[in-house]
Amino acid sequence: MKIAILSRNARLYSTQRLVEAARRRKHTVRVVDPLRCYMSIAPHSFAIHFKGKPLGPIDCVVPRIGASSTFYGTAVLRQMEMMGVYTPNPSDAVLRARDKLRCLQLLAARGIDMPLTAFGDNPDDTVDLLAMLGDPPHIIKLNEGTQGAGVVLAEKRSASRSVIEAFRGLYANFLVQEFIREANGSDLRCFVVGNEVVASMQRSSAPGEFRANLHRGGSAEAVELSADERRVALEAASALGLEVAGVDLLRSSRGPLLLEVNASPGLEGIEASTGVDVAGAIIEHCARRLAERPVVAKPRKARSPKGLTAI
Repeated sequence: MKIAILSRNARLYSTQRLVEAARRRKHTVRVVDPLRCYMSIAPHSFAIHFKGKPLGPIDCVVPRIGASSTFYGTAVLRQMEMMGVYTPNPSDAVLRARDKLRCLQLLAARGIDMPLTAFGDNPDDTVDLLAMLGDPPHIIKLNEGTQGAGVVLAEKRSASRSVIEAFRGLYANFLVQEFIREANGSDLRCFVVGNEVVASMQRSSAPGEFRANLHRGGSAEAVELSADERRVALEAASALGLEVAGVDLLRSSRGPLLLEVNASPGLEGIEASTGVDVAGAIIEHCARRLAERPVVAKPRKARSPKGLTAI
C-alpha cells in the first residue's frame, strides 16, 4: 500500500508514529505538506503536483490537517478523493468536525447529549442569550479553537457579557455553553478507529486550570469506558463521517456529554498514557478498508472499423 501522510511537519510525534507504523508493516509511505501541493482541475481530469513534480500514485492518504491550514488542506484532500485515493477521514467530514457549531448541530440532531449550547451574533441579544443557558458559570469558546485556546470560564454573568463583547469586538465566532461542574476539570478522550474505540484516557486539569488539555499542563491516565460512553463516541464519529477521530466526553450527573470531535487527534498523549499502538491501529484499519474496496475495471479501448484505436 502506498500511503501519504498529509502533514505540514514531518517531525511531529503523530506524523512520525504513522510513518513508523506504516514502514513496520512494509507499506510505502511519504509525508506530504499540503501547502506545497498545487492542483489542476478540468472536466474529468484532476492532477496534483508536489514540489515541482507530479505527486505520483497513492492508494491511501491519512490527513493530519492543522487548524491554520484547514481550507487549503481540505482542498488538497478533496482533490485526492476526486483522483480515487482512499482516506479514512474525507474532506467534508474534516470540515464538519472542525466547525464546532456545525458539529454540535449535526450531533444534536442525532440525539447525542451535550452541554446546553447557545450561539448568537447581535449584541442586543446577549442578555437573553445568557438567560437561555441559566445561571453562571458559563464556558465561552471560539468556534474553531484547538488545544484549549480561545476557551474562557466566566464565573459571573457580568464576566460572561464582558468576554462575549470582547470576542465580538474581534469579529470572532464563538459558542457559549453551560459549565458541567461535576466533571471536576476532567474529560475523556475516546480514540475511535473504524468501529472500535481502540484507546481511551481521562485528562485532568492542572491546579488552578479548568481546561483538561495536555497542552495546558493537564495530566492523563488510561481509563475504562462505560458501554454508554463507547456508544456515544462511536455514534459521534460515524455521524460526522470520520473513521479516525478523537471524541471528547464529559462525565456528568445525566450521563456522558459530548464536548467535541477532533478529526486530527494527537497520538502522543493517548499512546503514552495507555500503551496502545494507536498509529498501528490506524494503518491496519486503512489497509483493511482499502482491501475491501471494489476493483474498478479500466474501460477497454474500442477499435474502429478501419482498425484504428478509438480514444
